[in-house]
Amino acid sequence: MASTVYDASDEIVGRTEQYSPGFLAPGTILASFRDLRTMLYQAVSPFLRDSHEDVREAAVITALILAEHSALAGHRDHLAVHARAILDTSGDDPNRRVAWKALETWGHGAPDFEPLLEESWAWGPHSDGPSYLEPPF
Repeated sequence: MASTVYDASDEIVGRTEQYSPGFLAPGTILASFRDLRTMLYQAVSPFLRDSHEDVREAAVITALILAEHSALAGHRDHLAVHARAILDTSGDDPNRRVAWKALETWGHGAPDFEPLLEESWAWGPHSDGPSYLEPPF
């Protein structure tokens, strides 16, 4: 769920819209999926305190991404606590990046620590990141 929600996040949609205008036009599958964000949040929120660490972390990451929707802004203070827990305990760099960006975006004082690398999929000949086509191979 977290990766599907991430693929429909404002960040990814914004990047995609640059190259495919109309990608988010009303009536598209993506627009319809994004319309479900409040319902998806209600479905995932019971798992924010799940006893299984992997389930809990996946639920938190999903909720953090969903909470970029303005209708879910009221949940951000509560989710900030969970985001900080991800930063404190997770060894998964992409999840830590999501948590850090949520805290930063919401003005919750994201902690200073080593810079998180951008997603490797964004690295390539048309990005500012390293490419597998550039030395060293």
